[in-house]
Amino acid sequence: MTSLFILVFSFLVLRAVGFLGVRRLSSWKAAGLLAVAIMFLFTGFSHFSSLKYDFTAMIPDPLPNGLWVIYLTGVFEIAGAVGLLIPRTRRLAGICLALLLVALFPANVNAIINEIPLGGNAPVPLWVRAPMQLLYIGMIWWTSIKGGSKEVGQSRVKESVVEHEEPSPQGAQS
Repeated sequence: MTSLFILVFSFLVLRAVGFLGVRRLSSWKAAGLLAVAIMFLFTGFSHFSSLKYDFTAMIPDPLPNGLWVIYLTGVFEIAGAVGLLIPRTRRLAGICLALLLVALFPANVNAIINEIPLGGNAPVPLWVRAPMQLLYIGMIWWTSIKGGSKEVGQSRVKESVVEHEEPSPQGAQS
């Protein structure tokens, strides 16, 4: 639930900053992209905290369940968050993060089925966790995958240039 709070809170704060005049955050999509990156930085770094042992316990059999798996997924989340911030890698990072969420979902289901606590708290029920995962994937899709190469945060204002052509001397005679 902490990741959901971080996503929603940062999304709203960043958008408020955009309303106050910060151009880079002048759209919901730009604020959403940065909020998703913040969330993944938080969750990625949590793989290196004391929660790493709880994450290890969540890994379902027959998958390998060493700390190296937790560290690796943490690195993937951090790299994905950074990749979202780089226009050239944004789409690929978004696709990889969405696939990572799908791949990690069985660990969440395993934690729920086997009542594995996370940080001393009971696991989030599946009827809450599944929509959260869908929201995360939807946010990733909307902010980084959908729309192809369009840059988030770019000014959408285009200057209209009207060119006046002078008629050629030959065109005036016809």
